[in-house]
Amino acid sequence: MEKKFKRTLITTALPYANGPVHIGHLAGVYVPADIYARYLRLKGEDVVMVGGSDEHGVPITLRARKEGITPQEVVDRYHNIIKDSLEELGVSFDIYSRTTSELHHKTASEFFRRLYDKGEFTVQTALQPYDEKTGEFLADRYVVGTCPRCGNENAYGDQCEACGSSLNVTDLINPRSALTGEPVKMRETTHWYLPLDKWEPKLREWILEEHKEWKTNVYGQCKSWLDAGLQPRAVSRDLKWGVPVPVEGAEGKVLYVWFDAPIGYISNTKELLPDSWEKYWKDPESRIINFIGKDNIVFHCIVFPSMLMAYGDNFQLPDNVPANEFLNLEGDKISTSRNWAVWLHEYLKEFPGKQDVLRYVLTANAPETKDNDFTWADFQARNNNELVAILGNFVNRAVVLTHKYFGGMIPVQGTLTDADKEVFAELGRIKEALSEALDTFHFREALKQAMEIARLGNRYLQESEPWKLAKTDLDRTATILNVALQLCANLAVAFEPFIPFSAARLAKMLGLEKLDWNMLGQNDLVAPGMELAPAELLFEKIEDTQVQEQVQKLLDTKKANEIAAWKAQPQAETVEFDTFAACDLRVGTVLECEKVPKADKLLRFLIDDGLEKCTIVSGIAKYYKPEDLVGKQVCFIANLAPRKLKGIVSEGMILSAENSDGSIVLLSPSAAVAPGAKIG
Repeated sequence: MEKKFKRTLITTALPYANGPVHIGHLAGVYVPADIYARYLRLKGEDVVMVGGSDEHGVPITLRARKEGITPQEVVDRYHNIIKDSLEELGVSFDIYSRTTSELHHKTASEFFRRLYDKGEFTVQTALQPYDEKTGEFLADRYVVGTCPRCGNENAYGDQCEACGSSLNVTDLINPRSALTGEPVKMRETTHWYLPLDKWEPKLREWILEEHKEWKTNVYGQCKSWLDAGLQPRAVSRDLKWGVPVPVEGAEGKVLYVWFDAPIGYISNTKELLPDSWEKYWKDPESRIINFIGKDNIVFHCIVFPSMLMAYGDNFQLPDNVPANEFLNLEGDKISTSRNWAVWLHEYLKEFPGKQDVLRYVLTANAPETKDNDFTWADFQARNNNELVAILGNFVNRAVVLTHKYFGGMIPVQGTLTDADKEVFAELGRIKEALSEALDTFHFREALKQAMEIARLGNRYLQESEPWKLAKTDLDRTATILNVALQLCANLAVAFEPFIPFSAARLAKMLGLEKLDWNMLGQNDLVAPGMELAPAELLFEKIEDTQVQEQVQKLLDTKKANEIAAWKAQPQAETVEFDTFAACDLRVGTVLECEKVPKADKLLRFLIDDGLEKCTIVSGIAKYYKPEDLVGKQVCFIANLAPRKLKGIVSEGMILSAENSDGSIVLLSPSAAVAPGAKIG
């Protein structure tokens, strides 16, 4: 029998405040969490959703060092960007706080101290990477090297972003400090460890026996960790930025970010509800739901529950952890460091008023059971073919026809035909499927069911043809449009968790003051005689040019990444001086230049070499216009054996350099010299 709870606490993974949030974060955590919170609120349940920025840890300090500012300045900037953009997207946090708050530091310190005083930690000395130049121990993210799996030369000490592999510092080939580039040394340091193995039996029972209903990706990853045997895990780090370890002899050490961050859920709830927070965390009749991405499963299902069990004092464990897989972008893994992402704050500026379009597309393509791919072509297609052509079209037809035939007044619902009754019966079936999908965290399926109401409405209007009946049977037309408007009202309720801005506009259009989940499935939500607001389009088409701009933006990013990653080719084999001296290198002046017919890449030069004129054919037509080169001086090899290209005898080779972006640059003297001047 399913357990009933009095209240629900929803937590969302804390984003690192070292950059803005992107669509991967949204699809993985924030949109599904908001859908669920809105659904519970519509049902009238006691629900609180807490979130906040994770403002400690290595990514913050790396960003600060890179920009030459303090970590506090970094987190202040990005916390505000993240908070404001999530709010504008409609993510309905009851509180969105931060881990640099005084209350959080106090809560995290107290949490550690209680476990310390209870003897829940072990102390271990281990070898850690050390940068002798800076005199600092290096956290995993401060160490870079070659990935042993894919050969990426800039893999981190904890993960390779190129192939996604989890790594240890000792796995890296030629590990070096991210701070100085120096090879890392290994030195001994002492830290506190939480013995996860102590809690393994309870974790096995709690997860593997009591929560078989969890999503298969979550359950499977937990089982894999448990079957491999849990090991003690460090809860402190040698860093200056973070919550200081609150015991003597711990100078220069802070709480490890994965110990510190989940305590943020507790401190955020305390901040929101200083007098009643405990009932959400410690009452057995409270349910805790953690929304996270798959890279956080082990911390929320293994580490944090072990922390809570070690703490005691009736802290409840999460009832569900509906983690999503990863969302890729145009076939490539989203990467903050490579700027390969669609950033939320940029989207909101470039697509004003289209928050719901992004929410809809990310839900329709949610990576619930496997990694999925976001493409701008799919974004456009779902907007134009679904939001505009199905949902928006049905609502617009129903409202416009009501204005046309009944002056915008909701008509009376007369005697229902079998077709009308079947519409409402189908609506009831859709409500059951929609509720079931939401209750079990299948938001993609839930969205599909909500759209079925609009599809149902379109079919109903198409088959009923009220625009034809209006000429002969206005009473029947009234009933048809009343039924259609009842479906529109149901759509406002069904879509509120998914696209709240559009649902609110639709509700206003229909004169609905308050939406409630119990309204869904009813056939009398709008009363006859009520006046509709003027019809307005809920959605508009997204044009090809808008999509092309976004695709070009990504292509520009990819090009910039290639240029940034460019490295000079290894030096060729050593040659004797006499070999080099045999080449007659000279400077000449371009007298004529023209494209070679039927050859896209070739230009024909006539060069004044100081002795007589010579002809040279060069493959640089892609990068230079012939008329721009006439009168210029170029460097060339004068004594190459003649070679015929496209029927033209080329009597030398013009020297050029290939740039990091693949473009060709002609070599010229820095000042004018006499034609035929030798280079050497």
